[in-house]
Amino acid sequence: MVILGSEEILKLIRNKPPLIENVEERNIQPAGVDLRVKCIYKLKNGGFIGIKDRKTPEVERIHEKIGEKYILQPNEFVLVETIEKVNMPQDLVAIVLPRTSLFRCGVTLFTGVVDPGFQGTLTFGMKNMSDFPFEIEIGSRIAQIVFKKVIGNEKLYDGKYQGGKIV
Repeated sequence: MVILGSEEILKLIRNKPPLIENVEERNIQPAGVDLRVKCIYKLKNGGFIGIKDRKTPEVERIHEKIGEKYILQPNEFVLVETIEKVNMPQDLVAIVLPRTSLFRCGVTLFTGVVDPGFQGTLTFGMKNMSDFPFEIEIGSRIAQIVFKKVIGNEKLYDGKYQGGKIV
């Protein structure tokens, strides 16, 4: 398992298309890139996942201005979209992990794999697991994306969320 370091990530960011768009160089870490909050969404109704069909909930966009703050109440769940947009090449996969500052505040992220071929902003679930309100500022760093090499892949992502669709 090869994880890309900062030098390799920087090279790929300078490519066309860049591995990550809207990235600030200071957010490049030794083995990944910190991701920032662009927008917060509240779920408006329930969803369904079946064998052949699925229905994702409708969402309401609630905060999107840099510096604006949102108070995540205890046990509250929201969706969070990143400022950064990824352009995944065929030979890379990415894993997104929460920054430790979040879980030190009792907040967790629900993240997934970013497949080869995916292009767009990323969306995560975020939940306040603590008994106390948690304040988050739009533009703050909440996650880190880590890139790994994929060997022998010919299939690219072609799913419903291509382009960074929220739901």
